Amino acid sequence: MLKAKQIENEKQTNSSLYKTVWRWHFYAGLILAPFLIILAVTGSIYLYKPQIENVIYKDFYEVVPKGERVSASEQINEVKKQYPDAVVTMYRPGESEDRSSEVSIMNLEESLTIFSDPYTGKIIGELNNDERIMNKIEEFHGELMAGTLGDRIVELAACWAVILVITGFYLWIPKKKFTINGVLVPRFNKGRKILVRDLHAVPAYWIMVGMLFLIMTGLPWSGFWGSNFQNIATQSGMGYPPSIWTGSAPISTIKTKDIADVPWAAENLDIPSSEVDGFIPLSIDEVVTIADREGIDPSYTIYLPSEPTGVYTLSAYPPKAQDEITMHVDQYTGAVLSDYRYDNYGFVGKIVAMGITLHKGTQFGWFNQLISLIICWGIIFVSMSGYYLWLVRKKKHDISAPKAPSARKIRAFFILLIVLGILFPLVGLSLIIIWLIDWLLIQRIPRLKKIFNA
Repeated sequence: MLKAKQIENEKQTNSSLYKTVWRWHFYAGLILAPFLIILAVTGSIYLYKPQIENVIYKDFYEVVPKGERVSASEQINEVKKQYPDAVVTMYRPGESEDRSSEVSIMNLEESLTIFSDPYTGKIIGELNNDERIMNKIEEFHGELMAGTLGDRIVELAACWAVILVITGFYLWIPKKKFTINGVLVPRFNKGRKILVRDLHAVPAYWIMVGMLFLIMTGLPWSGFWGSNFQNIATQSGMGYPPSIWTGSAPISTIKTKDIADVPWAAENLDIPSSEVDGFIPLSIDEVVTIADREGIDPSYTIYLPSEPTGVYTLSAYPPKAQDEITMHVDQYTGAVLSDYRYDNYGFVGKIVAMGITLHKGTQFGWFNQLISLIICWGIIFVSMSGYYLWLVRKKKHDISAPKAPSARKIRAFFILLIVLGILFPLVGLSLIIIWLIDWLLIQRIPRLKKIFNA
């Protein structure tokens, strides 16, 4: 008799846990689906940034090799003639013989990139950096073109997507006998409702790992979680070690990310100072010679110093993480003050660097792009099929959410939510808000209680 009662209690607990997980998965999916679709669509486009820009800006990018190259200083002087009031901020020589050089300037509060033919020195075009199509896509992907607020929304959606995947996996696990049909392959002969359910659950299983990978490799870029994670990695020594400095590490309030676009692991790198002692500043040509001598990846960019104590910053952010480099050079002596490459990264720095290039689809070329594209399309399909599944099952007078069981029966699940709330602070904050809405409104207003099946 006692054993029978225990079995019955276990069944009730399992049923309550299943309903609770289903309920959270339901609401998370309902709210998150639009954001996941946006991220997947923009991510799909951004994966092919190199190919897209090579088509759109073909006339600016491509040049015909004609013997010896014109020096960097001559190219910059030509730009200064055309834009006498502009401030030159960086120079990019181009990664191949048939690629144009780039000179970035600030002209009348506009950030412009001037494309130069390195064989003639002539200007072949200009682009406003704020109006570049792929920059707009990146901005929409990362912050919905809404600044800090948009960044937080995207981060919150990404963190909640982790819960969506975990709860979805639990719901997918066969509760009785494992069968291929309905678990690994959709059932096409069991009626419309079963088919719609399978077309949501089965593809979700196949892309689950890839979706989690894209989420976790994207989070280091986020404004709140990513910044805190980056600071912890830096301060613990897992971001970069002090051995990259030629002397003692500088005490600086300026980070490399404040003056240059550099790899993630180098963003918190302190900027050293040039020794001002009556020296004449190096020419840009001498800095190019240093870059060639140090074996920097040809895709590098030189950021020019903006003050007497500033340094030249050389940054290479190529397709493969192993080729990344960030270097600071004394603008007077040419001394390499810091030389920070992938091999110098700490354990976390290497993982994040590799994750970012995989996330962007550059690490393994077209194959990497194809796999990431399939995952993005899978996310779009699963999100839309989830909405359709809800519409098929939805009743007329309520939201048709799974019934909320007693909280006493699903403590383990709430402990998991608390853990996730600690790991992802914005999730924790949103959980508090959700609880307050439920306690203050839904549970106290009969109409809302009925709609939300609480």
